[in-house]
Amino acid sequence: MNESAEETKVEWREWGEAAFEEARETDTPVLLSLSATWCSWCHEMDREAYSNPMVAANVNDSFVPVRVDIDRQPRVRERYNMGGFPSTVFCTPDGDLLTGATYLGTDGMRQVVQRVRDLWSHKGEDAARVPRSLRDDPPAGELSPEIERLVAGQLGDKFDDQFGGWGDSEKFPLPRTVEFALKREREQALGTLQAVSQYLGDDYDGGFFRFAEGRDWTEVHHEKLLSTNAALVRAFANAYLYTGDDDYRDPAERAIEYLTTTLWNGDAFAGSQAPGDSPDAPESDSPSVGETEGEPEAVADTTDADSAETDDPDYYGLAPSDREAADAPAVDPTAFADWNAMAADALLTYHAYTDDERARNYAERALDYVLTELVEDGEIAHFDDGETDDESESGLLADHAHLLGALTTARQVTGDERYLAAAREVADYALDELRDEESTAFVDGPREGPGLLDRSMRPLDHNAEIADALTDLALLTGEDRYREAAEGAVSAFADAADRFGVQVASYATAAARLCRDPLVIEVADDAGSDLHRAAMRIADHEKVVIPGAEREGVDAGSATVVVDGERSDPVTTPEELSERVAELTE
Repeated sequence: MNESAEETKVEWREWGEAAFEEARETDTPVLLSLSATWCSWCHEMDREAYSNPMVAANVNDSFVPVRVDIDRQPRVRERYNMGGFPSTVFCTPDGDLLTGATYLGTDGMRQVVQRVRDLWSHKGEDAARVPRSLRDDPPAGELSPEIERLVAGQLGDKFDDQFGGWGDSEKFPLPRTVEFALKREREQALGTLQAVSQYLGDDYDGGFFRFAEGRDWTEVHHEKLLSTNAALVRAFANAYLYTGDDDYRDPAERAIEYLTTTLWNGDAFAGSQAPGDSPDAPESDSPSVGETEGEPEAVADTTDADSAETDDPDYYGLAPSDREAADAPAVDPTAFADWNAMAADALLTYHAYTDDERARNYAERALDYVLTELVEDGEIAHFDDGETDDESESGLLADHAHLLGALTTARQVTGDERYLAAAREVADYALDELRDEESTAFVDGPREGPGLLDRSMRPLDHNAEIADALTDLALLTGEDRYREAAEGAVSAFADAADRFGVQVASYATAAARLCRDPLVIEVADDAGSDLHRAAMRIADHEKVVIPGAEREGVDAGSATVVVDGERSDPVTTPEELSERVAELTE
């Protein structure tokens, strides 16, 4: 439990079966507080509502209060998220939803507590619901090129021509959408990255902030998450691959400097850095598919959030000379498996295009840490903080998807076979333990746990990530079973493709690479050779490069281009390779 929660007057329980058993024994509803170390409004609610003696007394008397760290408990986050953080969630002793809200001030909390007490007194369990995403199977359909076309059409419909980015309200950087657009609407992708660099990039301390409240990228939320920074490093690196323009290389380089200094905990990459400023608006969650739309209605906050005050210094409002003397915002040193995998993937991608050895070194250190400390027989533990005895969940889809992606990237960039062996082990665990044979989608983790955790959830974004990684693994190993699993994961959602927005463009990327085999370059030479480096720098970030590819009749020191299953004659120089790819992909 973080320090902010410990300083409140609420008698918080840890998430776990014991809290729900207490609720059942006392016939008392549960209050879940979903929070994060980087969430300024979470800490503000701790300082105000939860530290108010009257509010705390009412909460302690009427509920079993449970504090949840959303980074450490992602399955809880996805099932109980009220649309932003903090999420203030009221549920039955069995974990079914009653109602909820995001940020609540002192007055708002008093009113909601009374309302929920009345609701429970008069209706009890009859007032509860289970989110639709846990009740219904995903809408399966046929895997077809139409999926890519439908989502690509959304790019133009939702692009903000005036300010860059997609949407007409708050602006998230959407790095996976940027990557999808790089091959389909490149000017939109580049314009969005320029806006991200200008408004979300921290030119002094480095790194990228999470998002902006305003359509014009104003009202920036200053938290820095490893996941956001890793994904943006990869997006900027891929933009550099297409353009050769330092306007895209430089932001990636500055972010890597931030990751390898401020967010390096000595063994791996730390999870996040707090905003260190006064909150301007309640935290908002990134847009996603499968929210609790149409489910228990969230309670509106009756307190004006802008009236809340905090004593935290506005660190990012200081001049650089003043920042030097000020205490930097706190860093959460927790090493998360999925976010470290994302960082390793991004840094290896950057190294492949630039020969930056520092990026490669830190990527391999992070990967080796995850493989050594968090993986056993293919099963991945979600986190390690190196300090507490907090038990980590294991076998989560997000961890397997992102680590598998990082390992297939590592095999392509470094040529190291041990990464391919680890990738097989991680993939095989996911296929054995996380695949839903009926829907062919992957579930987000073990089908067990308190509250709603025993109900399966099939997240679209993580199914897309693992499908993409499995596609790479199939090409690297020649094993069709990995491709078949990828096809199943994508087709499980295909009938809803016309309803998907740009924020899940990674799903369309995975579908496109399965409908139309990605460009493959087989290099009969060692990783790091001129020919291998040239292959990695072919301007197609969705390609697959196989170093050390030995094939009968193919001479060492040559490369073969594979397009739609057809192999070209071997070439022996980077110039010939570039020409051959251009001929075959026109």
